[in-house]
Amino acid sequence: MPDSLKKNLSLFDVYAMSTGAMFSSGLFLLPGLAAALTGDSVYLAYFVAGLLILPAMYSMAELATAMPKAGGTYYFLDRAMGPLMGTIGGLGSWVAVVFKSAFALVGMGAYLSLYLEMSFTLLAIILTIAFGVLNIVGAKETNLLQRGLVGSLVVILTAFIILGVSEVDGVAGLAPNSTDQQFFLSGLAGFVSTIGLVFVSYAGLTKVASVAGEIENPDRNIPLGMTLSLATATIIYTLGTLILINALDQPVLEGSITPIADAGEVFLDWVPLDLGVILIVVAAIAAFASTGNAGILSASRYPYAMAKDKLIPRNLAELGRFGTPTKSVLMTVIAMVIVLVVFDVEAVAKLASAFQLVLFALICVAVIVMRESQIDTYKPGFKAPLYPWLQIGGILISVWLISEIGFLAIAFTVALLLGCVAWYRWYASDKVVRRGAIFHVHQRLGEQKYEGLEHELMTIIHDRTEDENLTYEALIARSAVVDVPQGEFDNAALGVLIRETSRERFENGEAVAEALSDALAFRPVGKGVYISLSLSKDLPQPELVVCRFGPGVELSITDNDRVIDDLDDAHTLLFLTSPTDPVGLDLRLSGHLAEVVQSDHFRERWLRAKDEKALNAILMRDDHFYHGPVETMPFLVDQLGRTVGELELPESCILAIIERDGELVIPTPDVTLLAFDGVAIIGEPDGIALLNEGLDPFEEKHARKAEAMHVEAMHVSDVFENEVSDDADDELATGGAR
Repeated sequence: MPDSLKKNLSLFDVYAMSTGAMFSSGLFLLPGLAAALTGDSVYLAYFVAGLLILPAMYSMAELATAMPKAGGTYYFLDRAMGPLMGTIGGLGSWVAVVFKSAFALVGMGAYLSLYLEMSFTLLAIILTIAFGVLNIVGAKETNLLQRGLVGSLVVILTAFIILGVSEVDGVAGLAPNSTDQQFFLSGLAGFVSTIGLVFVSYAGLTKVASVAGEIENPDRNIPLGMTLSLATATIIYTLGTLILINALDQPVLEGSITPIADAGEVFLDWVPLDLGVILIVVAAIAAFASTGNAGILSASRYPYAMAKDKLIPRNLAELGRFGTPTKSVLMTVIAMVIVLVVFDVEAVAKLASAFQLVLFALICVAVIVMRESQIDTYKPGFKAPLYPWLQIGGILISVWLISEIGFLAIAFTVALLLGCVAWYRWYASDKVVRRGAIFHVHQRLGEQKYEGLEHELMTIIHDRTEDENLTYEALIARSAVVDVPQGEFDNAALGVLIRETSRERFENGEAVAEALSDALAFRPVGKGVYISLSLSKDLPQPELVVCRFGPGVELSITDNDRVIDDLDDAHTLLFLTSPTDPVGLDLRLSGHLAEVVQSDHFRERWLRAKDEKALNAILMRDDHFYHGPVETMPFLVDQLGRTVGELELPESCILAIIERDGELVIPTPDVTLLAFDGVAIIGEPDGIALLNEGLDPFEEKHARKAEAMHVEAMHVSDVFENEVSDDADDELATGGAR
């Protein structure tokens, strides 16, 4: 049974989930209610609300690319401010999404009940169960449906907008459509109140963060998908309501619970068989369905993530046979069914919107905490712009909109907060010792910090850079190792040494020299070994310069005109520069270096090494590295005269470096392998093990296959067993002799 969620959601899946979570009541029900508050300025209210969601959206995108884990809001608040705030974020988000998703399915049931003689509540329950089953089968399958729903929805609404704009005379429609209809019906206060009302129409945008752990390339797909989704929603909401106020008289619009369909009847009356209105009803059903489906998907990830962290019973974190959190999905579906049967879903869903605003404010606070903690391993792939003013603005916007919603919504929010705190105190407080990044802010003020978070973030970085698994070995194989027996080195002299070495050693030496010589902020990675890290957008791959200094070397390196006393015991300085993408690669590589430097007997081996080749070999992890003369490698002797591109090596192994006549040769595909070459090969441990055994890798492959055949033969009839076993034994003997 799998123990982690699959990363199989693409950019379009992110877009479909975010977009689908926004279009339901916000477009097909709410415009009439909003117009009753502010008149013809309703389209401006939708447009302004779309701008006001930006701080929360970009803050959520930053956290999601730094910590792409299931749980979204819960996980971010927990790691930023501790498990108490995580409990509030997780349970509160789950409750809010359950109510709003149930409300969406009630709306879908209401539309379907126009054609089916069945209670819309019963229809909503059936739909909830159906979407729950789909979510259990798999997130990818769920998003195939989501793609279809959102695709249909956007196409129909785009056609509605194009046809509708032509009916309202383009720019002329921006003005009130008659002298009897006021632009600001209730003045500025009514307009502001309307912004608060329609703001929740965009709240579904951030649901995608709860499935961040299942998204391919989250650094790109999360912020881009959310931005495209917000642009789509803002355009359709703004132009759609603009069409409504021009197509319908104000009293008609204010009293309509199906405003889009009513407007379609006005300017699509030329379409035969009432097909225009039918398509609008189809779009409404798709909108409500996509919101409900996306809601179950995202809501189920909150209990899954919380259970993994022991804040709720652990069995909710178990994955089923389809690799999805089956029990969490079932709990979410059961909760939605109870809500549909017991509660006035529409009323409670509106109350839950106030809690969503609280979460938006806390997300902005979380970004501030994470940045001010100055944790080295906090490496978001996307950084929210205008820090910290964007986050401060997001906090103030949320507080302002909450105050506009009313006393009942505030009371519901307070009750939900108290319920989350009570659960944490009663169930979880004695089960977790985890602390948030806010402890690192305390540490900067002389208090304590929680180092476990740094390790967890480092693990996330390793997962995000998993595709570059062999980058460390390739880095060491390419690295420039300089042995300096004596001399005096200040910043200038050290810079000259690095630049000259880089230009001689690396193909793009000028860019490497510039990046390395600008970075002189050292930190220890082992006894007497210090590293300086830098990033460069001009580099296609990371590069490393290693300087080993003899006893006769004096170092007087300064940082901001201050002599770095910590380097008094330094015998080795490492200069590592990495490309800016993938984010966190520099930390993963420096972590590998630290692992090697801190290994047993490293210092003795390192200081005893006689030449640069020996130093390079010590830095290489033995199980990922094989090097020596070609003439000592049977599997390469038979391939002499071939080009590098024609060589047959075990899967995962690559030829990294060729040493020829004392010179290093970059092994491009057209370089021919010669008898007296020395080579360095890197690869996964299984492949390197084949090379170390001195066997032809393909003979070894056949030998293993024969052995498997022999084992299988033991389970068949005696006659067949003898025949197959003899053949297998012969094949094994032949392979072993070679």
